[in-house]
Amino acid sequence: MPTKQVAPSAAPSPVDVEQAEAALVEHYPRLVRLAYLVLPPTLGRNRRVLTAHSLAQRTLPRGRAAGPEAIPAARRPDGTDPGYAYVRGQVLRSALDAGLPLFRKAWPTRAQLPPLLPQVWGLRLFPRSGGADELALDQRLSTLSGPARAAYVLRGLEKLDDTEVRRILTEAGVTEAAARGALATADGVLPQYELLASPEFDPCSLQARPTDLMRRRQHGRAALVAGAALLVCGALLTLPGGGWGPDGAAAPSYAQNPAAEQALDPAKLTRIAPTAWQTSSRTDFSAWPTRGDRATDTGLLRRALAVWARPGSAVQVSATPGTASGPAMGPPQLLFAGTVDRAAVVLLYDGLRVVRYAEDGNGDSSGAALDFARVDGADAPASNALVVGRTDGNVRYLTAPWVHEAAVRDLLDPAGGSHPLRRSKDGVTDPVPSPAQASSCTSWEALELRDEVSDRLMTDLGELTPARLTSGTPAAPHDVKGPAELASWARTACLLPGVRSHGVRSVNSWSYARQQLPEGNGSADWVCTRAETWRGTGGRALAQFQPPSEKPGAPGAIAARSEDSPACGVRSPRVLAGVLWKSRGGQWYVLAAGSTQFASLATTGGVEGSAPGRFLAVRARQGVQAELNGRLRDGTRVGALR
Repeated sequence: MPTKQVAPSAAPSPVDVEQAEAALVEHYPRLVRLAYLVLPPTLGRNRRVLTAHSLAQRTLPRGRAAGPEAIPAARRPDGTDPGYAYVRGQVLRSALDAGLPLFRKAWPTRAQLPPLLPQVWGLRLFPRSGGADELALDQRLSTLSGPARAAYVLRGLEKLDDTEVRRILTEAGVTEAAARGALATADGVLPQYELLASPEFDPCSLQARPTDLMRRRQHGRAALVAGAALLVCGALLTLPGGGWGPDGAAAPSYAQNPAAEQALDPAKLTRIAPTAWQTSSRTDFSAWPTRGDRATDTGLLRRALAVWARPGSAVQVSATPGTASGPAMGPPQLLFAGTVDRAAVVLLYDGLRVVRYAEDGNGDSSGAALDFARVDGADAPASNALVVGRTDGNVRYLTAPWVHEAAVRDLLDPAGGSHPLRRSKDGVTDPVPSPAQASSCTSWEALELRDEVSDRLMTDLGELTPARLTSGTPAAPHDVKGPAELASWARTACLLPGVRSHGVRSVNSWSYARQQLPEGNGSADWVCTRAETWRGTGGRALAQFQPPSEKPGAPGAIAARSEDSPACGVRSPRVLAGVLWKSRGGQWYVLAAGSTQFASLATTGGVEGSAPGRFLAVRARQGVQAELNGRLRDGTRVGALR
């Protein structure tokens, strides 16, 4: 492509289908790479790959011409093909649309929906991993807005000047002011444009891994059971029968069940006395007292129970992964009923789940919300708090009765200390900025709770139950304490959005090795972070490489990641990972480190090398691909985390 483009002076005329198709075929890999880089990283690598291909394949004009707004059909003075300019603009517009948030009162655009084609069943596809620089650039781009990412990519990948970038962005639907702001934001990213050509960002050169085979088998069985249940329910719907009465947003009832009807009676709710927890043999949600200024509001409680039993079509229902959303088997326990930020909120507990019902504070249940979270097996730390309300990017917590003090700590500022958090007499906190809802990672406000045992750090990950944060080995995780552990979490916090809304119970960050870097470049920490879920499966682990940094909250580079595996946990307390790293002197190295179980490491493929012990540093070339493995002390050969 040319190094500079100028605005055309000729009047626009249509581009025909053949011209656009020829440009699409010729430049397909480049267009897909452009879409992949501009798409929001929150989609995940597998969906970004499929969406990028889908957007590129939908760029052709629907008729014989691209329309009166198309680029001139004659080649520009600089040699730019107008067909390519047209399809590039279409890809860019669609990729920017895909990053827009969904709104309840507006239909989503086609680009905002998962692609119908292409689809790959049974496999996860993602580009080949690059080096530490590519990972760092990918993380930096993920913090930018869609137009800012597009500006950076158009500069680096298309070699366009700022005037042309601004023109293309405005043609793609970005306002003039937003386009100027995007260019200014892109100026803040180190211009490592050569990295955009790396295999890390090539959605046409892919690796394939299977999806969770056990889960696929379980889903297949569940589909058969669901089909049988649907046939039974269809037969029941044809039977006559009375309902349970008018209950606002609840759907009509067509079946009568004595146990289910008892669960709808507010008078039969289990209510715990305020001091019962002090003598209870269990310290979990079952010991929470009933609280809230509307705990005796029979109408509110009846609506909450009825909507739980049979939510109507207008009710917004959400459930964490692995959480059943069916009705209670009997009268549940009332934890809280009160007004929170102009909403009426009810929290209920049935021994397995916490359920949050919310409606307008004036009693209008037409837009009610119902949220489910699995909490079976919760211990005292996991029962310290629940999310009781979310408003304007803030979150309020309801704390356990045994919590003595509440505070807020910014994880990205390890030396900043904590700040007291006021609570009402019912244990509802003042609003706290929710990191789970933030668009960028400039701070991470974690909840610090002091109970009878310890100070515990918890964080909102977009669910009813905040996740507990710990440090230490998988066999003995403990609450975060001390400057070293806080400093490690400062560089880990911005990676937590990767486990958001996955039913996470706790996240442990374990510094498993400290390696001296070649050429006197200081030392780097190797950290394994594992998220455990309430359902016991589906855990996620990622290994980080944390080189020296002057900024305390600078995120580490993701060296490897693993999903649905026991890696880096109590079942498999070992980890091995490596990165391609560049020294201050400009020399590239393959660096690797293993946990204490490793006796030797070796790398093959693009780089050949080995070393005794659990550390490896081998000279390499930029962009090289290598396979890493190690031997344990018992002689077993083990591969890197993946």
